Amino acid sequence: MKEKISALKHASIIYSLEHCPLFTGLPEEALMEIAALTTVESLDKGEYLFRKGDPSRGFFVVQKGLVSLHRVNPSGKEQVIHIFREGDSFAEGSLATDLGYPADARAVGVSQLLVIQKDGFADLLQRRSDLTLRMLGSMAMHLRNLVGQIDDLSLKDVETRLASWILKRCPDSECEHPFAFQLPTTKQILAAELGTISATLSRTIAQLREKGLIEVRGKSVTVPSPSKLKALIRERIGG
Repeated sequence: MKEKISALKHASIIYSLEHCPLFTGLPEEALMEIAALTTVESLDKGEYLFRKGDPSRGFFVVQKGLVSLHRVNPSGKEQVIHIFREGDSFAEGSLATDLGYPADARAVGVSQLLVIQKDGFADLLQRRSDLTLRMLGSMAMHLRNLVGQIDDLSLKDVETRLASWILKRCPDSECEHPFAFQLPTTKQILAAELGTISATLSRTIAQLREKGLIEVRGKSVTVPSPSKLKALIRERIGG
């Protein structure tokens, strides 16, 4: 029975690695090598994966749940850097430094993560240049996301930030036909991502609804005309 459970756990790790963008398309032997360096860690809602300054033990892939990466300023206000969801990898940059993790990471709900061991993976990178390029690409993507968030928080009001967030979910921002999607998280978590509070987010959603730019039913959001939503953003930021 233990061997069967172990085999199922290993298969689950391989499956999650295959469906993580960082590792998609890697040959089976490479996935097997990474899986050998991987453990599974479960977190309860509100439990910390790591705190700022903790020594790096590796990087992570979200197998189930949500993880909030955030910083707390001197006044005690928490600023969400990013919410990582199923399939996302994060903290890859910690492989290249001994300074520890640069922020706090906490489970938003009950979550399960893959922990990929730092030392073993560093050795693997020396043998596989294709993995090194993937890691650089992933870290560059995280940097672009961070720069985009800084722009949003410094240059846009909440309505424009929300409109931008919604527009990113539309496959064609110039389309004039309706597009619908499901909110991937709660309004409270979305508010934190947008650097605001739930009450302000609710008012902002109502404002966009009154302008006819979105329709909301529960977690279902419909954008009647993505191009009109994009026009609002251009008008606000002067683009």
